[in-house]
Amino acid sequence: MPVYNEVTHLRPVLGEVRRYADAILAVDDGSTDGSGPLLDELAAEWAEEEGCCELVVLHQPENRGYGAALVAAFDAAVDLGYDRLVTIDCDGQHQPALIPDLAAALDGDGEHVSGPVDMVSGSRYAAEFAGDSEAPEDRRAINRLVTRFLNERLGSVWDVTLTDAFCGFKSYRVDALKRLAITDPGYAMPLQLWVQAAAAGLKIAEYPVPRVYLEEERSFGGSLDKSAARLAHYRDVLSAELARHSQLPREPDAATFLVLPN
Repeated sequence: MPVYNEVTHLRPVLGEVRRYADAILAVDDGSTDGSGPLLDELAAEWAEEEGCCELVVLHQPENRGYGAALVAAFDAAVDLGYDRLVTIDCDGQHQPALIPDLAAALDGDGEHVSGPVDMVSGSRYAAEFAGDSEAPEDRRAINRLVTRFLNERLGSVWDVTLTDAFCGFKSYRVDALKRLAITDPGYAMPLQLWVQAAAAGLKIAEYPVPRVYLEEERSFGGSLDKSAARLAHYRDVLSAELARHSQLPREPDAATFLVLPN
């Protein structure tokens, strides 16, 4: 779980997550609002409770970004010998009750996932749920475009048709994480992930999850709050990562495909 300035969400969200997890790995990404000390306090409290799941806290010395926090979690999951890792955000927009379902879906659930896979990615657009939020228009447009690009460029490599390129609610076999080398520290990290997963031959599936937006105005940081700049950044990250994997299909071209209509 990546954490950056989520002090108001931490106690209720972690209190719910621990009902469904064997252990929780929280990465404090240089928070300045007291999230780090609160995580340490909760870890100490839980350690005194008999039968409570373990809360492992990692502290980044400064805010390095969403992608960097997830990479730290990946590395720690490998070092700690975990078998499966479920990534979930700390802002209340993911449903902790689905953690066991996402973890189990790695073995196939007979409905959404047929057979063992290396990664199960939540999708907020694979199905409709009662009470689903409307996605902010600019985010939905960029997500739809990037998702379509990934399907057209990489669809022949994997056995899944993506519907949501950016959902952070995922489950992984930890052994599969050893085959990735993510370097993007920010919100473009999932784009590197998709390309590297395809290049490594990882088996991927999607799993429908509810669509919840609690803070529609949440910042991506600086110029990336502007949709055109954000898409340009995603285009650059995708182009650079695809160029590193010449064995993957070479068309369509990201520079010409990833353009929003006027």
